[in-house]
Amino acid sequence: MNSFNLLDLLISPAHAQAAGQAPAGGGLSFLVMPIVLIAVMYFLMIRPQMKRSKEHRAMLDKLGNGDEVITNGGIAGVVREIGDSFITIEIADNVRVRVQKAAIGNVLPKGTLKSA
Repeated sequence: MNSFNLLDLLISPAHAQAAGQAPAGGGLSFLVMPIVLIAVMYFLMIRPQMKRSKEHRAMLDKLGNGDEVITNGGIAGVVREIGDSFITIEIADNVRVRVQKAAIGNVLPKGTLKSA
């Protein structure tokens, strides 16, 4: 007669008996699963981020004087000077702010700021 053990509530006796046996797939199943997981992570996380980064770099390369931009912080203005690392943006009449190139979030269509 089997005696009831408190651990039977947490671990099924059938699982506990099979714990010492080797898995049915051998070592191949342990090798395939991490490869599948890495592939899924690449296509769902890494590849889209690389694509966004490439598009952002292309947008910054096409930036020119007179373009209307909005920064990641929400400041909208017109590009007045472009340097290697910094851009000067005019946010109001005779009010200019220097920001890093990477801080530019979007280029707005021409005339967007004048209509606002």
